[in-house]
Amino acid sequence: MKGIIGVAKYLDDNAEMLANEIVQEISQKPNFEALQEELEQAIIVYTEFIKFLGKSLFSSENNVPEGLVEWSKTNGKRTASQGERISIIITRYPPTRLVFIDYLTNISIEHGLSSEEVVFINKRFNYLLDISINETIIIFEQVKDKIIQKTQQEVLKLSVPVVPIQDKTAVLPLIGSIDSERAEYILNNVILKILEMRVEYLIVDFSGILTIDAIAERYLFDIYSVLRLQGIEVMMTGIGPELAQTIVRNGIDFSSIKTYATVKQAIETQKS
Repeated sequence: MKGIIGVAKYLDDNAEMLANEIVQEISQKPNFEALQEELEQAIIVYTEFIKFLGKSLFSSENNVPEGLVEWSKTNGKRTASQGERISIIITRYPPTRLVFIDYLTNISIEHGLSSEEVVFINKRFNYLLDISINETIIIFEQVKDKIIQKTQQEVLKLSVPVVPIQDKTAVLPLIGSIDSERAEYILNNVILKILEMRVEYLIVDFSGILTIDAIAERYLFDIYSVLRLQGIEVMMTGIGPELAQTIVRNGIDFSSIKTYATVKQAIETQKS
């Protein structure tokens, strides 16, 4: 154990030097590509990891050093926030692992460790590295999911604008594909915006719709019902033959809703 403690102290005392050498060797591997700033960041990351490894060698059990999990999560968050793909992270681990094992083996031999002790250090390294990879990937995916959800919400806001066209009258132009998620967003968010605008007449224009599923159709009918209960007169325009057939086929009763061919017709009818 005395020899292992000596290796642990050596790792802790020389972490930055070792990190520099390891990064330099990894960067020279075939097909390994990285920007200079990425290599500089890697030196910082590996320096901290080597120190974690050194601390862990003071115990004969597979204890994860305090701070390793949080450190790994921080790396995952940073990588996700920078817009990198998870595949870039994963593909860099095999050459990194091999170079680390070579260095640890050589250091262990220089300190006179037995073959069993060399195996122990390499097993501890692989264990900590795998823990770090798992934590990094988990938090990476969580952060990425949040970024995607935020982006989707922003896209939804842009895709369902309420456009005022004259006093107390607005148009809700529906464009692209309407699925249940987008229809639910309209139900939960756009209705509030319409009420805040004190709209009395709302024209829902379907002329820009490419596709719409059955669940979304029912959501839109619910939107109509909610607005009617609030005293808002809802008119629908631009419902083409194919969409009309789909609505009828799915058993949605639109007979009570005022429909017009175009927004212009709806406006003119309202004026008269």
